Amino acid sequence: MIFANFIKAVLLGIIEGITEWLPISSTGHLILANEFIKLQESAEFMTMFNVVIQLGAILAVVYLYFHKLNPFSPKKNELEKKNTWILWSKVIVACLPAAIIGIPLDDWLDAHFHKFLPVAIMLIVYGIAFIVVERRNKNVTPKCTDLNLFTYKAAAVVGFFQVLSLIPGTSRSGATILGAILIGSSRFVATEFSFFLGIPVMFGASLLKIVKFISDGNTFTFQATFILLTGTIVSFIVSILAIKFLMNYLKKNDFTVFGWYRIVLGVILIGYWLISM
Repeated sequence: MIFANFIKAVLLGIIEGITEWLPISSTGHLILANEFIKLQESAEFMTMFNVVIQLGAILAVVYLYFHKLNPFSPKKNELEKKNTWILWSKVIVACLPAAIIGIPLDDWLDAHFHKFLPVAIMLIVYGIAFIVVERRNKNVTPKCTDLNLFTYKAAAVVGFFQVLSLIPGTSRSGATILGAILIGSSRFVATEFSFFLGIPVMFGASLLKIVKFISDGNTFTFQATFILLTGTIVSFIVSILAIKFLMNYLKKNDFTVFGWYRIVLGVILIGYWLISM
């Protein structure tokens, strides 16, 4: 059983690593994957697992952008160090709405939205949103093409868009990228800021889930710990590849294809849900 769970954890880690950064909802895909790739663990563990393996994806951002995110880098001049501190302060501003609204609603959201049908519906809704926004912006020149020009007001607005991603199937990166594009950011700036915004958000969410898991009387067995570490490490490796792919893809393309992917997947899942009733 340990070997079977190991293989399943690898598969779930691959899914997380790809879907955390592409705007197609990692949590949503993991919930859906659990319908077909069932780990032999409790429901409480799986709820925690689906969030905590995102740490691997977040660490991939830290790894790839370490110099850009490090205000103490000896390779930076004083202005560059100052701009890095300013960037982190904007990230904190953008985190506040999700922290204030998300933490009190965490249990309620788990109970009502971590389910098959809500995920499928949100996949379709935000798939349509991506297509509409991309068509609207087809001939629009972005106002912000440099991350240093991304304002505190813009960060706060993106922070409120991030609140929408509390519903599984929405996609944290999808919601924040859409928000940034709508207020005039280029796709590249919107995507990078979304990456950086995910660092404190996902660290905080993971810590919250672990604390809740333990406070509810659960313990980490050897197998559970092994599975969690496996999923996290795999998601880290795959995330590095996914991030590099996405940033190269955006040099010549927009997000329309991801919108269509979401719609097609959502329709298929609703059909599956109806058949399974």
